[in-house]
Amino acid sequence: MAKARRMLDEQAALVDIICELSDARIPLSSRNPELDGIVGRKPRLLILNRVDLADASVTAEWVRHFNLSGTAFIEVDAKSGKGVANFPKAVREVLKEKISREAERGLSRPIRAMIVGIPNVGKSTFINKAAKRKAAIASDRPGVTRGRQWINVDSGLDLLDTPGLLWPKLTSETLANHLAFTGAINDDILDIEDIAAKFLTELAAKYPQLLTERYKLDDFTLEPYQLLETAAKKRGFLASGGIPDTERFSHVLLDEFRGGKIGRISLETLSV
Repeated sequence: MAKARRMLDEQAALVDIICELSDARIPLSSRNPELDGIVGRKPRLLILNRVDLADASVTAEWVRHFNLSGTAFIEVDAKSGKGVANFPKAVREVLKEKISREAERGLSRPIRAMIVGIPNVGKSTFINKAAKRKAAIASDRPGVTRGRQWINVDSGLDLLDTPGLLWPKLTSETLANHLAFTGAINDDILDIEDIAAKFLTELAAKYPQLLTERYKLDDFTLEPYQLLETAAKKRGFLASGGIPDTERFSHVLLDEFRGGKIGRISLETLSV
């Protein structure tokens, strides 16, 4: 992370605009609070990714909020490509005054944009859709993008892909949990059963009907680990002796959430 931070510091001065990807399911937790200090007053564009996985009514609230606050943003689903075609136009809209000034001076050069975001937020997938080719290495696991990559989108727009960057101190358990649920923190360094139990508990409070439909759960008064055991048992994840295989089920549960198989879920609202 320290190396990624140094690279952002060095490269931010070379680009015209910072384009930040965030996860529409966790619009707060997926935005790096240190980015303001890194890029200063550089023009910004927020790319709200994975809108097709988020609760549409909650996303609509965030959209109203961003519009009222004057935040330049677009909504996309990088995996399917939905909304990505709006990206070049949105970049040019944010930079229209700068582009106009340079045109008056007879200058003509490509716009240089830096793509930033936390690990596993979909930067490389987004870039590949924007560039209409496999220009960046994409994965569903954090930590794949290692170094600097410049990608041409069109004759007037070049993108700089950067490694995912998490900040060194997570300020709340809720924030850390949301990053873990969505895969921004590598599963290999987590207690996967603890994370899965916490995820089920949060979903029981916010989307109990989805847990009933997918995992046949109906008693939401259970303690977190009991809820996990019950869900594992009802889905047939059993070890020898009929004991619930909570570790194997935990991996499946989080993968199903991340892939949208449970339903459209938003973990953060404006009231959070």
